[in-house]
Amino acid sequence: MVLRKFVNYEKPLTYLRNFVYHAPMVSQNDYEWLFRKAPVMTTSIAEDGTYLDVNDAMLERLGYELEDMVGRKPEAFATPETAERIVAELRPSLRRRGKLENKPFSLVTATGEVVDCVTNAFVEYDQEGEFLRTVAMYSEVSDQARANFKYRTLYRSTPAMLHTVDGDGLLITVTDHWLSKLGFSREEVLGRPITDFMSVADQKKYADGRLKELIAEGDFNNLERQMVTKGGTTIDLVMSAISHRDESGKVDRMLVASKDVTERNRAESELRRTLAENARLREELERERDYLREEVNVALNFGRIVGTSQALRRMLKRVEAVADTPANVLIEGESGVGKELVARAIHARSPRADGPLVKVNCASIPKELFESEFFGHVKGAFTGAHRDRIGRFQLADGGTIFLDEVGEIPLELQGKLLRVLQESEYERVGDDITRSVDVRVIAATNRNLEQLIVDGEFREDLFYRLSVFPVEVPPLRERGDDIVQLAQHFLEQTCKDFGREMLTLTRTHTASLKAYGWPGNVRELKNVIERAVILSPGNILRLDLSLPDRPFEEDVAVTEASREDDVLSEMEMREFQKANTVKALEQAHWKVSGPGGAAELLGVRPTTLADRIRTYKIKRPSA
Repeated sequence: MVLRKFVNYEKPLTYLRNFVYHAPMVSQNDYEWLFRKAPVMTTSIAEDGTYLDVNDAMLERLGYELEDMVGRKPEAFATPETAERIVAELRPSLRRRGKLENKPFSLVTATGEVVDCVTNAFVEYDQEGEFLRTVAMYSEVSDQARANFKYRTLYRSTPAMLHTVDGDGLLITVTDHWLSKLGFSREEVLGRPITDFMSVADQKKYADGRLKELIAEGDFNNLERQMVTKGGTTIDLVMSAISHRDESGKVDRMLVASKDVTERNRAESELRRTLAENARLREELERERDYLREEVNVALNFGRIVGTSQALRRMLKRVEAVADTPANVLIEGESGVGKELVARAIHARSPRADGPLVKVNCASIPKELFESEFFGHVKGAFTGAHRDRIGRFQLADGGTIFLDEVGEIPLELQGKLLRVLQESEYERVGDDITRSVDVRVIAATNRNLEQLIVDGEFREDLFYRLSVFPVEVPPLRERGDDIVQLAQHFLEQTCKDFGREMLTLTRTHTASLKAYGWPGNVRELKNVIERAVILSPGNILRLDLSLPDRPFEEDVAVTEASREDDVLSEMEMREFQKANTVKALEQAHWKVSGPGGAAELLGVRPTTLADRIRTYKIKRPSA
């Protein structure tokens, strides 16, 4: 919108023009009231030159009804001389310059009386520069002083919150509504700096001549300021201003319109707090949803680190040494040794124990979803992204993230993971906002990362970032009597969970357990115990370490009898298990998982069977 200057009360047209049409805080109702009640004759003219509206003062002075004048041109109500000047001079000048100032103009009343006036007019445009209306005012020469007085009264009583300052920021005039809002009398404010009524923060903002600089720049729109009432209450205002410049071009007066937005800001602040709280609760629910099952699974599977072997104690000493440091930890060991349990022990003993521990199983994430899983995504980032989603790193903020099977991370994503480790920054998929995160990283792997580096499948710089402090978890076969302790622990837990009477490990059972090679480590031991409880009728535990490819009763009888007399060496046990695994694969036509697969025949998980195949280097014969 084109903003125009206003002058003092001796030129009420220009002043009212700017106030009515350019003060952004004036509502449509305020405008209509001001237009209708203006003390001088005022009209609104369309682009084709016809009257759009005529105020009460003009209707009363000329003796016409509104419908008599609307839709007709000004020359219809002027003397012939003035009508000729409108067509030949005034209208073309208005189109060129956009305004008329103090032009003689003679009107004719309904009774034929000639009224000599001075007219002032200007063209009003919208924000895109398109024509809106022409506003024209007609002041009888003899009525100028009376009009000025009435206008001052009108200004004071307007329902808008207005004030006028000079070039130094001193208050010249204020409306009654302005005084009512702040609680002062007119005598208490006129002649004082406007900064006297600002908040301390805004006073500092406009100290050292900066208020004069703002005024000198001229018009402004929608600046947020805080004022302080006489009672000490702070109110939030949005201010817009139009300025008048003297002959030298210097701003000597400025009209400021204010709107009280205190309640709006308070409501918006409360809404932001509510939305933030909702977002926090939503994140907590997501955390619960994503990790509750894993928490329950860990509690059922391991619960705590069990054992007293030398190998285990050496490992726990390293855990204690690194736990209360911020160092990244790389946990190494075979599948099923309990690397996650070690990660949880490190987290529980760290200063981050009160924060979240978030697990990411890198081996279970599809390649194309790695980045979204790690860092989150925004709605519409890719097909299927129907809403914003926070990533695992954000979930772990302030706590620990556990990257299990870290060797499975695609090479192209390793650089972004390295950036998070180095700079603690990331972006969600489809978003350009950089976010910060405070996370300790614990990684785990059963693969040889150094070999992966040689093979070009793992970044060397990422490896050194992850392995600041390596921790090796010993395999179960190296933990001696821990095997029996763990078996007893799982037996008690399983009987309780299954609602069975407590079963007992015999001397034969313990010997068999210690003699077995346990390629699946602790996970396999737990599975064996659970299977034994399920298959044991009555109060006698039938522990079966062979493959279930022959009738159970026969198998138990054979194995129990053989174990009573002979003790198999670990090598013999491993060879026996390898042969039995191959036999199961052959019977399943080398199908590992699913119905009829070798894992189902063996009574083990597909992952356990996969570990055995790798451990024993079993390969399918070529066709």
